[in-house]
Amino acid sequence: MIGLIAATAAGAAARDRLAAAWPDRTRVYGGPVADAVRAAFAECDRLVCFLATGAVVRLVAPLLAGKASDPGVVCVDEAGRFAVSLLGGHGGGANELAREVGEVLGAEPVVTTATDAVGLPGLDTLGLPVEGDVAAVSRALLDGEPVALRAEVTWPLPPLPVAAEGAYTVRVTDRLAEPADGEAVLRPPTLVVGVGASKGAPVEEVLALVEDALREAGLSRASVAELATVDAKAGEPGLVEAARRLGVPLVTYPAGELARVAVPNPSDAPLSAVGTPSVAEAAALVGGGELVVPKRKSAGSPAMATCAVVRRPGRGRLAVVGLGPGARDLLTPRARDELRRASVLVGLDQYVDQIRDLLRPGTRVLESGLGAEEERARTAVAEARRGQAVALIGSGDAGVYAMASPALAEASDDIDVIGVPGVTAALAAGALLGAPLGHDHVSISLSDLHTPWEVIERRVRAAAEADLVVTFYNPRSRGRDWQLPKALALLAGHRAPATPVGVVRNASRADESVRLTTLAALDPATVDMMTVVTVGNTATRQIAGRMVTPRGYRWQEEAR
Repeated sequence: MIGLIAATAAGAAARDRLAAAWPDRTRVYGGPVADAVRAAFAECDRLVCFLATGAVVRLVAPLLAGKASDPGVVCVDEAGRFAVSLLGGHGGGANELAREVGEVLGAEPVVTTATDAVGLPGLDTLGLPVEGDVAAVSRALLDGEPVALRAEVTWPLPPLPVAAEGAYTVRVTDRLAEPADGEAVLRPPTLVVGVGASKGAPVEEVLALVEDALREAGLSRASVAELATVDAKAGEPGLVEAARRLGVPLVTYPAGELARVAVPNPSDAPLSAVGTPSVAEAAALVGGGELVVPKRKSAGSPAMATCAVVRRPGRGRLAVVGLGPGARDLLTPRARDELRRASVLVGLDQYVDQIRDLLRPGTRVLESGLGAEEERARTAVAEARRGQAVALIGSGDAGVYAMASPALAEASDDIDVIGVPGVTAALAAGALLGAPLGHDHVSISLSDLHTPWEVIERRVRAAAEADLVVTFYNPRSRGRDWQLPKALALLAGHRAPATPVGVVRNASRADESVRLTTLAALDPATVDMMTVVTVGNTATRQIAGRMVTPRGYRWQEEAR
């Protein structure tokens, strides 16, 4: 919950705007400001104070308990110009909250955390438990000192400017080990603990079994991702409470699914009780991985619980990112986030140049030239399979005549794939032309490099007969100069010579050009590969110099 506190009418007005925007996330605190801050500090995860930073410093200073427990605090000035991350920038979430507040109120977020200021991900913001000399290692990263990465397990980390050797180390492990001097240890959630239990098994017996198994195997409790068991035990109090105390979900599977998992230690007891010869080992292994602790029983007499531990390797992450038509302000916030999240970037060299300044230090860039689409697709998937966080970029929307299709054809279900939509050329051009796509429309590429012309021609003819607005991608190049005239002739067999046609080159870029002509007047020689051509249907009109395809609303028809 986010506590909102204001002292003046101007502050209260901004506070109420935020409360209206986030009704389920916020709570307004009234009364004397000191009392309101004290109450919100104790009850909320984060605070937004519409007060001067100095006043908030004096109010919260007596309340501070520690970096790990204090809520994040954001200050907004009376004029609503700035949202200042004052306290708990990383651990308390104030940095991200300042950015969110800025979006709602139109304020400039002010974030002074050192790693954020220079574009480095904070070690305490990676979503993983972190131990050891975090401050010293972070300072070394900031100062450009060599920091080594020791990844004992794979995990798709964001980019870090690490070296092969160094006086400081970032260690990624699920092993139970004390951090050395100058070492920060990240604990990824790689361990799945399968558990079985008799009815009424005490939570203390379950927890003692799990913790003993982890400790004796040299594994960290902080890397446990979940407890897993059979559906029949989903409500078993001892298991439910054990998961709660460990801070992980209790995941359950049908007995029939567990029965199909090959295990080294099957038993007749669970088969007769719940319908599967294994609960602990099968539940841990059902998602794959390495069995690092075979089934063991608890110390009770009789033993009322069993457990087994599996290490699942971190799944690589492939984000397929559309960069939009070229203008920086048409690159979506989600695309920016994914570019900064990726430790490996794969893309066409000219697209990489567009966004190189957005990449974080330590990002590995794999770029290639025109015609290397197959290489880029396979490279991106291969890097993700190595457990990396990969961004594969394309112009416009990466799923429209771009890299998403070939990459996903190469990918299997052993990696996570995230699609990030972008503003495709048809939409960027349509916005410049007016509203040519206001009714049913189709996009057709005229490149016969990958599609036989006979197929393209059949599609153009179908669009012409269906009276669809058509946007032509890849309309003409020096080596392909006859396809566009042929396609226009097919459309002309079903549409009047005066049908509006929009010609947009380099939409949203500095040298963009926009022309509105007609089907009869369009000269194909003025079109190239940087152009999209939008041909209207029989209803499309030129209105006030704009290309408009009516939606067909009844109220518009009645007004004529």
